[in-house]
Amino acid sequence: MTVEGLSPMTKVEVVVRSTDADAVSRQIVSAGGTGYTSLPGVTGLGHHGAHDGRALFNDQDALTLTITVVPDDRAPALIAGLRELLERRPGVMFVSQVSVSRPHYFQ
Repeated sequence: MTVEGLSPMTKVEVVVRSTDADAVSRQIVSAGGTGYTSLPGVTGLGHHGAHDGRALFNDQDALTLTITVVPDDRAPALIAGLRELLERRPGVMFVSQVSVSRPHYFQ
């Protein structure tokens, strides 16, 4: 869907163990991403069981959701790097097309 006055971009969301969140953010920056939002302690249920989001003893068992938006031409490198990372570590990646109102924030 195209919305008048908005610019198309690619949004990438990645859920990994909190211990792997730094590797995700490094991949975003190395692929040309100019920023991201990281949400630690997310709750979920998946192939590796339930995660309640609370770290009782440390944050090593918690999950982190990292979200970034990149121009479409930077998305393939980012997605390829994250796919390689997720081949070695548990986690999931979601990729979607979005429209943004301030494209210069993502250049």
